[in-house]
Amino acid sequence: MAGKLKQMLLFGSTAIALYVGAQLVVTRGLVSGTPPPIREATLDGATFDVPNRERRPAVIYFWASWCQICKAMQGSIRSVAQDAPLVSVALLSGDENEVRDYVKREGFDVPVILDRDGAIGRDYGIRGVPAVFILGPDGNIRFSTIGYTSELGLRVRLWLADLVGVLD
Repeated sequence: MAGKLKQMLLFGSTAIALYVGAQLVVTRGLVSGTPPPIREATLDGATFDVPNRERRPAVIYFWASWCQICKAMQGSIRSVAQDAPLVSVALLSGDENEVRDYVKREGFDVPVILDRDGAIGRDYGIRGVPAVFILGPDGNIRFSTIGYTSELGLRVRLWLADLVGVLD
């Protein structure tokens, strides 16, 4: 029994180390600190002021209509958007009509900003999607990740970003 527990702990710690190492590699080059400003209107005409000025944690979510991993995250993103300021950036996903059609077809009812030519993504150092930036209450980037992130993972990062803001 003790041998099995030891094997499980070794496997678990190895998996965590591999995940953390992979995240360090894939997030290398992503912007940190003060996020580049985004002053574009969303598809519905609203504005989301980046950096965040709401004094609470917020999410910037980069995605693409052709990305299957992004599609798998949409439910988590929709859920988080009910509780936290969130804006999504449709990276290289077509013109406004194509993105509107996609959003309607998929029921992806979160604020969407078009990044037709990838300029916003380049400002953020994006090399792949999905990419998520968690802003702290002060508007600075606290966490960033590339690849699939669960709803729990997003919520834990938001909670930690808020906690860090309280401790500052």
